[in-house]
Amino acid sequence: MTDKALTLSQRAKSIVKDPFFWLGAKEMSGTALGIAAWGLVTGVAMVKSGLSVPLALLMGFTAYAGSAQLAVLPLIAVGAPLWVVWFTAICVNLRFVILSSMWRSYFSHLSLRHRLTAAYFSGDVIFVNFMRRYPDAKPQPEQLPYFWGAAVTNWVAWQIPSTLGIFLADQIPLSWGLGFAGVLALLGVLLSMLNDRATWVASVVACTAAVAAFALPLKLNILVAIAAAVAAGLVAEQLQKQASQLPAVTDKERRS
Repeated sequence: MTDKALTLSQRAKSIVKDPFFWLGAKEMSGTALGIAAWGLVTGVAMVKSGLSVPLALLMGFTAYAGSAQLAVLPLIAVGAPLWVVWFTAICVNLRFVILSSMWRSYFSHLSLRHRLTAAYFSGDVIFVNFMRRYPDAKPQPEQLPYFWGAAVTNWVAWQIPSTLGIFLADQIPLSWGLGFAGVLALLGVLLSMLNDRATWVASVVACTAAVAAFALPLKLNILVAIAAAVAAGLVAEQLQKQASQLPAVTDKERRS
């Protein structure tokens, strides 16, 4: 084993031994059942859309993006041009551009290889759990072990059921609607984060924008909802800060 591989192995062992690794895994396990159901139905959908088992496995392990996979499968099934498939996947996953800009505040000190690896393993629910625990964008030693604990748990919870769905596609009908369990898992995490006015405003705006733009092609309503939510959240947060800086009005001043 080379010195570089040995160093990587030692670093991985130290991360796994860190109590914050197991804290991240524990907090991620709360949504693991929903993630597993979502992964299972995605695995089934890949095969039922016409992909061979090897191609479905390749897509599952390389793409690792449930919403994008489900969005492009109907296009693949009807033989849509490759550029349409790629463009649809990019549009659905554009939210990760916004998320990665926020991850940067925590992990910019890592090497490029480490950041690229973390980018592959990152996900929506991981981001939500991480930001709930570390709302201030300041790097701390325990953040990396916490991230990897959540990331490994999420990856296992997704990949094992997804692989089972690929091999058992003929025995599992899509009519079971298992993917809805994943939506419920995400909804539960979202509701736990609605703890201030700015977050509520962003959530309401996102829901409204997603419904209003539902008719857009290539699931662009998701992109519209994300952009609207970010803008609304930033404005609401700025207004909150300005309001908190205003001088308090005393009872004596109110009566005068």
